[in-house]
Amino acid sequence: MTTPKPTRSQSGRKTPRTEEKPQERVVAENRKARHEYEVVDTLECGIALVGSEVKSLRVGRMSLDEAYGRVDGREVWLVGCDIPEYEKANQLNHQPKRPRKLLMHRREISRFAGQAKEKGLTLVPLKMYFKDGRVKVLMGIGRGRKLHDKREKLKAASARRDIEAGMRRQSRRGL
Repeated sequence: MTTPKPTRSQSGRKTPRTEEKPQERVVAENRKARHEYEVVDTLECGIALVGSEVKSLRVGRMSLDEAYGRVDGREVWLVGCDIPEYEKANQLNHQPKRPRKLLMHRREISRFAGQAKEKGLTLVPLKMYFKDGRVKVLMGIGRGRKLHDKREKLKAASARRDIEAGMRRQSRRGL
């Protein structure tokens, strides 16, 4: 990996080029989790995968719908995540719904997962994506929503959309 070459600014001084944001390519997103849970905190972590799982993810095949995080001693596992078999891997294929280890530092595990156990919260995967060629999982600590909370959230979102649409109509009339 090469370092960026400094460029000359208008004043003649050397200035380093601005670093671009690391590219993220989302493989799967758990939209239902934001509806079912009130997400209190999030954390990006790595995940231990085998080669055929990564190839299947690059094709874009996976589901986070029924997945959740489980703390087992000093480790955190992603359970229920469905990554279908990669057709071209034949004998070296993986099990689609096997538990996968999440890669987190000990202090993150103790803070993040301990918080989930103490307060009765749930570890929920929000999305899985590629970042700098590595697979990352955005995990969230969620508090389960009651039915009336879900209705209030939908009602507020509907009202916000109606207000924005009315403002757009109003601005068009003024032009």
